Amino acid sequence: MNVNQSAPPVPPFGQPQPVYPGYHQSGYGGQPGSTAPPTSYGAYNGPVPGYQQTPPPGVSRAPPSSEAPPASTAQAPCGQAAYGQFGQGDVQNGPSSTVQMQRFPGSQPFGSVPLAPVVSQPAVLQPFGPPPTSAQVTAQLAGMQISGAVAPALPPVGLGYGPPTSLASASGSFPNSGLYGSYPQGQAPPLSQGQGHLGAQPPQRSAPPQASSFTSPASGGPRMPSMTGPLLPGQGFGGPSVSQPNHVSSPPPQALPPGSQMTGPPGPPPPMHSSQQPGYQLQQNGSFGPARGPQPNYGSPYPGASTFGSQPGPPQPLPPKRLDPDAIPSPQLNELPPQQKTRHRIDPDAIPSPIQVIEDDRNNRGSEPFVTGVRGQVPPLVTTNFLVKDQGNASPRYIRCTSYNIPCTSDMAKQAQVPLAAVIKPLARLPPEEASPYVVDHGESGPLRCNRCKAYMCPFMQFIEGGRRFQCCFCSCINDVPPQYFQHLDHTGKRVDAYDRPELSLGSYEFLATVDYCKNNKFPSPPAFIFMIDVSYNAIRSGLVRLLCEELKSLLDFLPREGGAEESAIRVGFVTYNKVLHFYNVKSSLAQPQMMVVSDVADMFVPLLDGFLVNVSESRAVITSLLDQIPEMFADTRETETVFAPVIQAGMEALKAAECAGKLFLFHTSLPIAEAPGKLKNRDDRKLINTDKEKTLFQPQTGAYQTLAKECVAQGCCVDLFLFPNQYVDVATLSVVPQLTGGSVYKYACFQVENDQERFLSDLRRDVQKVVGFDAVMRVRTSTGIRAVDFFGAFYMSNTTDVELAGLDGDKTVTVEFKHDDRLNEESGALLQCALLYTSCAGQRRLRIHNLALNCCTQLADLYRNCETDTLINYMAKFAYRGVLNSPVKTVRDTLITQCAQILACYRKNCASPSSAGQLILPECMKLLPVYLNCVLKSDVLQPGAEVTTDDRAYVRQLVTSMDVAETNVFFYPRLLPLTKSPIESATEPPAVRASEERLSNGDIYLLENGLNLFLWVGASVQQGVVQSLFSVSSFSQITSGLSVLPVLDNPLSKKVRGLIDSLRAQRSRYMKLIVVKQEDKLEMLFKHFLVEDKSLSGGASYVDFLCHMHKEIRQLLS
Repeated sequence: MNVNQSAPPVPPFGQPQPVYPGYHQSGYGGQPGSTAPPTSYGAYNGPVPGYQQTPPPGVSRAPPSSEAPPASTAQAPCGQAAYGQFGQGDVQNGPSSTVQMQRFPGSQPFGSVPLAPVVSQPAVLQPFGPPPTSAQVTAQLAGMQISGAVAPALPPVGLGYGPPTSLASASGSFPNSGLYGSYPQGQAPPLSQGQGHLGAQPPQRSAPPQASSFTSPASGGPRMPSMTGPLLPGQGFGGPSVSQPNHVSSPPPQALPPGSQMTGPPGPPPPMHSSQQPGYQLQQNGSFGPARGPQPNYGSPYPGASTFGSQPGPPQPLPPKRLDPDAIPSPQLNELPPQQKTRHRIDPDAIPSPIQVIEDDRNNRGSEPFVTGVRGQVPPLVTTNFLVKDQGNASPRYIRCTSYNIPCTSDMAKQAQVPLAAVIKPLARLPPEEASPYVVDHGESGPLRCNRCKAYMCPFMQFIEGGRRFQCCFCSCINDVPPQYFQHLDHTGKRVDAYDRPELSLGSYEFLATVDYCKNNKFPSPPAFIFMIDVSYNAIRSGLVRLLCEELKSLLDFLPREGGAEESAIRVGFVTYNKVLHFYNVKSSLAQPQMMVVSDVADMFVPLLDGFLVNVSESRAVITSLLDQIPEMFADTRETETVFAPVIQAGMEALKAAECAGKLFLFHTSLPIAEAPGKLKNRDDRKLINTDKEKTLFQPQTGAYQTLAKECVAQGCCVDLFLFPNQYVDVATLSVVPQLTGGSVYKYACFQVENDQERFLSDLRRDVQKVVGFDAVMRVRTSTGIRAVDFFGAFYMSNTTDVELAGLDGDKTVTVEFKHDDRLNEESGALLQCALLYTSCAGQRRLRIHNLALNCCTQLADLYRNCETDTLINYMAKFAYRGVLNSPVKTVRDTLITQCAQILACYRKNCASPSSAGQLILPECMKLLPVYLNCVLKSDVLQPGAEVTTDDRAYVRQLVTSMDVAETNVFFYPRLLPLTKSPIESATEPPAVRASEERLSNGDIYLLENGLNLFLWVGASVQQGVVQSLFSVSSFSQITSGLSVLPVLDNPLSKKVRGLIDSLRAQRSRYMKLIVVKQEDKLEMLFKHFLVEDKSLSGGASYVDFLCHMHKEIRQLLS
């Protein structure tokens, strides 16, 4: 059989690419474009005494800092914009963190940028005026390291905080007060300085050398330069603040993320003045006072901060600033014991904000296409909508790495402790504006490969000897070019047809496979779907069987199909079961379906071949008749026991007999306790939590399911499991086969048709319709120096290199960890090639290839500047979730904390400038590592609350294993969206706020989503008009708590909220059921579980406390 005959019409490679100029940014997965919201802030409880000064007209607010602003402790009255959306440039209820640092042009004399004073010198506050003398500059330079000769390392600004008074062990609970003592008088440490290289690299997310720093007054440690002393000449309160950067005419390069520092003196606050060294953050000395919201006359819209990777804009003028001794909040001051009231808590706004980092990246990198032509570029964040232009490296939608610049030696990698991993999503769906990978057909000869390492032809292969041979970029082997593939080289050594061949110019493409790539050297048949329905008492009584049969009648018209095919090539079959199995003959020539019962479940066989797997359009009438009859046939059943393993066995045997791959859709309700292979017992035991035996709860009860899974993979039989449990069903054991075959598990606890039908049917439709690759094998090849050593995901491995997947869909990822086996070279970099061999829905055998080139570095600073925190967290969560199978949960938690501390301590020791031990200095790319890691540590798998069942933990554990980076990002740090802040007519998503209870205003309504759950939280003081518009009731008390559907009302607010809910659901791979939660209601405890910056009921630390703990761990490692 000629390969060319089976190929569907493939668009020629030269077809027009999506247009880039002026492309509309509909966003990936239906996300709206990321424009800065036109939100204006209203007044907040009137003016505050002592802060009446207004800015001169025409002066804009400072650019927002890299932290989100505070949530007010007082609530905004109805109708006013409640505080807590974004950085209010000037006035915060925390240390002022508003001055955005500018980088100074190289031509400017160095002395015009006064640096931090060194510890041994008293802090000198210089007014604008003559530059410092050379002696001063020398002294200032002494406190600063500069690596790389391109530009001086700029000191970022510190954010102040200190160690907690007491901290428990790493995995225990943390005390909830991040309180600390005051400084001894008279000592002044340097401000922290980040450092790094500015090499000749493409613009990257964090090109300028920098760090985020936070100051923690250590006991007996040096004191920050205090704001005491008389005003400097010409600097009254009303004059311009010296905290503005020097005014330079050329636009500054990327601005550094600002922070702030704060201290807490024991006595009454000394008088303050607003003088400060140019280019630094304002520092405030601590004093107690009310939390403060935005002041009157600051109603300008949020300007959107710029950070890295963006085009430099003109410098923003800063408003005059006046410091108020009362400006630092002391949350919960009245709740502290008397002896602690003179100390300070850390201001949550002075620590890195995920919301701000996401917003900055959207503003800076959402407007330009991401062009993949340059090696080692860090892509935009997963939360940013961007278009990808493939020019030789795979799109970040297919592969994301923990670092895009990897250490040259294993010693350097061990020192940094940053895991080198790639999260690969080989069949990822692309937005409509991006072209799917081109299909290349090389005819009978098949794809061109290296003779030694078997890597496939890719853009990095080097053609030599006039094009007659090529040198493999992975193993350096010299190979002959077959005559039919020969082409001349141009003057640069490139083939003249390079841009006509996808495999020579693109990062991702597909080859049609020849018969050599098929099982038994025979082209595969189209795959089959078998629907296997539990018809025991529970399934019938809940209405599940009737609902499912009704849905399947229409759903079978939407089976996945190839390209332009009129109908799907997939055949279907049906089985029902309780303690025995019923097979159905639905051959098109029959008037009525025929049932055959197999009661010998110990020795499973398929009683019929002809008529079991059929074409839907041919057997339409018989299938419809069967689906009508099934609910009636079992309507009076009293059978409560079920079997499970024999059902999977039967489906696999049917596919084996039909000689095709396929998928089983299992709908199952209860623990399989009937006498049969794979019988299970109830072993749920909450007393095992926090003991060494806790790991047994995550392990399968019996090895029978692993053996069965292995057989399924060999046959290409993938299993998707839909569970409808009313009690414990042992998800840890039942999910083994779906997990090892590349399938999915869906769970609907206490299923009720009226409440859960929409969620179940939506998941089912999506699951049946999604494109799947069957009978797949994936291998990741690397260039000399590194190799793939570990794999995470839903698959089976029979050897150390091949990832075997009975099925792989567009939602599944495979995470691969790499280790050094030799020294890498900075010039040649490192290469990855992921090759996936699979059978398409039409039965065509294909190879999908993804290539990615990474940089290599000899300086740790380059590693830390090119990391991707979201990918790092994805890897660390999967590593931890696999760890609980073999180690006590406490050990797993401690391992994560230690690794994180080692990563940050290595940066502090080797990349940051010397500074006070009281400062926590975080790499710019990793400043969110502590907050995200804390979310992983507090997750249900690693720290369950009392209400979390064993099944829930096992379910989440297997779910996270194959999540992509965008899914883990929102799963661990949920999105919290205020609904009444942005204008109703605005089409964009409202800007998110931080996931903390103090960000909630009781006069507002919020949506919270994490990819699996969706909550609508209604504040107790929300306006009556809003309640009426959304819920069609007249008051808050009449809203039904736990409501799962909003009434369809014809008003702008109702349309906007329902539209937003639909758009959030469209972005996620599973349907999120809505739950309406009223403030102070019993359901609110469930909602608060997702406010991950707060202390959790199960003992998880708050973000602030965990940051203090992390700092303590780092200091222990450094000392």
